[in-house]
Amino acid sequence: LEGFHVPRSLKKFVKSDPFDVRINTAFTRVMEACAASTPDRPSTWINSTILNLYANLHYQGFAHSVECWSDNELVGGLYGVSLGGVFFGESMFSRQSNASKVALVHLVARLLYGGYSLLDAQFTNQHLEQFGLEELPREEFHNRLKTALRKSGDFIAYSSASTTSSSPGTSAIQRITQTS
Repeated sequence: LEGFHVPRSLKKFVKSDPFDVRINTAFTRVMEACAASTPDRPSTWINSTILNLYANLHYQGFAHSVECWSDNELVGGLYGVSLGGVFFGESMFSRQSNASKVALVHLVARLLYGGYSLLDAQFTNQHLEQFGLEELPREEFHNRLKTALRKSGDFIAYSSASTTSSSPGTSAIQRITQTS
């Protein structure tokens, strides 16, 4: 998390608050959107069994979603699992330009505020590399994972945090730049 970088043009976009960013209000819908086929990806690993298992983890408070809404329509988001001070990002989707990126920025601000030290993206790709994704050797990952699992991250803490800014996007960017 300490190496997370928000590109300059995206910072400006996030600060403009283009979306209503919510957490955990449409967890299953986020998963279904992540599982939807696209021309580039006709099928995904997210099947009904996986959806039901993750929904159960969500119900128990271990899985969370960050959602971007526009005119009360879900236009982007991500979901993952929270254990200790680790957030395991599972999947993300975008129906409007930059919606998944905005969700990711808000996720990282939330994780930093909540005391997390590791965000596992599972796979490296160009989309994530622009944010400073660091691919780790297996042994180093296991060491960081072991340390982070001993921590007690609080995913909800950011929701009740008082911010000095009236803009959620500005607050998220400030949170990231203050800690990175």
